[in-house]
Amino acid sequence: METIIAALISAAAAVLVCIINSNAQHHKLLAELDKRDELQAYRIDQLEKKVDKHNQVIDRTYKLEQDELLIEEKIKVANHRIEDLEHTLIGGK
Repeated sequence: METIIAALISAAAAVLVCIINSNAQHHKLLAELDKRDELQAYRIDQLEKKVDKHNQVIDRTYKLEQDELLIEEKIKVANHRIEDLEHTLIGGK
C-alpha cells in the first residue's frame, strides 16, 4: 500500500510539474507572438507610408504629363499663329 501511495504522489508531482512547465511555455509563446504582431504592424505601417509616397509621385507625374500636353498644344497654336502672321505680312506687302 505504501508503494502505491508513493507512486501516486510521484505521479501527481510529475503531472503538476508538467502543468506548470506547460503554462510557463504558453505564456512565453504568447509574449513572443505579441512581439511578432507588433513588429508586423510596424512594418505594415511603414510599407503603407512608402506606398502613399509612391502614389503621390505617380499623381504628380500624371499631372506633369497632362501639363506638358497642354503646353505642347499651346506651342503648336502659337507657332501656327506666327506662321499666319508671317504669311499675312509677307503676302500683304
